[in-house]
Amino acid sequence: MNRPIRGVAVTAMVMFFALMANLSYLYVGQQNYLNERPENRRVADARFGQDRGPIMVGNTPVAESEAVKDRYKFQRSYSSGKLYAPVTGFYSYLYRTSALESSYSAQLAGVDDSQFLNRLVNTLSGSSQRGGTVETTLDAKAQKAAWDALDGRKGAVVAIDYTTGAIKALVTSPSYDPNDLSTHDLAASTKAWNRLNADTSRPMSNRATKEIYSPGSTFKLVTAAAALDSGMDADTKVDASAYKLPGSTKVISGNCGGTRITLAQALKVSCNPAFARLGAELGADAIREQAEKFGFGTAFLSDIGSSASVFPDDIDAAQTAMSAIGEYETKASPLQMAMVSAAIANDGVVMDPYIVDQVLDNDLKVVSQTRPQQQSVALSAENAAELRSMMVQVVQSGTGYRAQIAGVKVGGKTGTARTSADRNPYAWFTAWADDPSIAVCAFVEDADIPATEIAGGAVAAPIAKAVIEALR
Repeated sequence: MNRPIRGVAVTAMVMFFALMANLSYLYVGQQNYLNERPENRRVADARFGQDRGPIMVGNTPVAESEAVKDRYKFQRSYSSGKLYAPVTGFYSYLYRTSALESSYSAQLAGVDDSQFLNRLVNTLSGSSQRGGTVETTLDAKAQKAAWDALDGRKGAVVAIDYTTGAIKALVTSPSYDPNDLSTHDLAASTKAWNRLNADTSRPMSNRATKEIYSPGSTFKLVTAAAALDSGMDADTKVDASAYKLPGSTKVISGNCGGTRITLAQALKVSCNPAFARLGAELGADAIREQAEKFGFGTAFLSDIGSSASVFPDDIDAAQTAMSAIGEYETKASPLQMAMVSAAIANDGVVMDPYIVDQVLDNDLKVVSQTRPQQQSVALSAENAAELRSMMVQVVQSGTGYRAQIAGVKVGGKTGTARTSADRNPYAWFTAWADDPSIAVCAFVEDADIPATEIAGGAVAAPIAKAVIEALR
């Protein structure tokens, strides 16, 4: 072979290997990128036409795929769309997926690595591919009770089994219907998407986990826990007289039943001057450390999305005092405040919250199971018992009396957070019960009544009560 021919052969060989390398790179390295391209309609059609498995609440599918006679072959539907939307999310041709439809998409489609053998058997047998099943921890009665008790008002409710961390109810209001986005009528889906995103009430916002708000006096549970950790007890006397914030002209006052009262009495009547003064005395670092033990600063429930609650950094004594009563820049989600009550009820142990119990393949064999896990220890068992006793007093004869349930020991804490003069206060109530072993947080962003009538005990406590009763 002469030199020119060898040159041509080498050049052809190099080009051939370059082509193979490029194809291999595109197939392996760029596969996800190419599959996600909006103009790749073949992949989008194949994805949207999958026979996805159901998302279950108890024995009832709240999201499932049904065979239809159109180009996509299967229609995703949601039997109680608005009720479970923050958990199921949506499955849309144009707007993809959210919540469990997103985080468990591979399992629902049957293409997860854990379902490989099942797919192989289906391929060899010629059977069509079917998706797996995602079983949630939700309780249908508790979910419906929370939704009904909110009664269309802006807000959220979270209920947790405090012994395991399993979420029993997670409701946000207003909500949206995932069927509007999952429809095969793409023009209607676009119209629904635009309408939902233009709605000032933000129906697609998950107020239970993704939004954080001023928690008001419910945060006094965290301050009280820090006080107990510092050596105080329920009978320790605290100064409840009017308190002028350090370096400020602002005075915090209130009728707390005396100028020297016990810590238990201060919590029972939600005494602002006592807890503001206590916060300044304990210091920002102590309260922040206590808040972080309860979970502040950590995002939970990654499978449906959440935002970390916040206790502010770099604050002075006056700001610390206001933060200690749940104001200034202290922000928390309803999930977080439910976790605070849950830890107190569970002897100080914070359990990692979860909303998926198990995943099954299409033969209903378990491929993954969630095991309860300890997240942290927020306070000692002794201090937790003392704080539980104080919370029981809040319900028995304090601001949370509307949460009383005959034959059930309930401990709770009310909160009313005034964030600005031009909007109604937030109404909060966080509580635990001994039968069932449940912790609840009810949050009402806008009670739609005069501001002077809004209080956590009046507005939010009855919601928590309804959820606890539904779980009995």
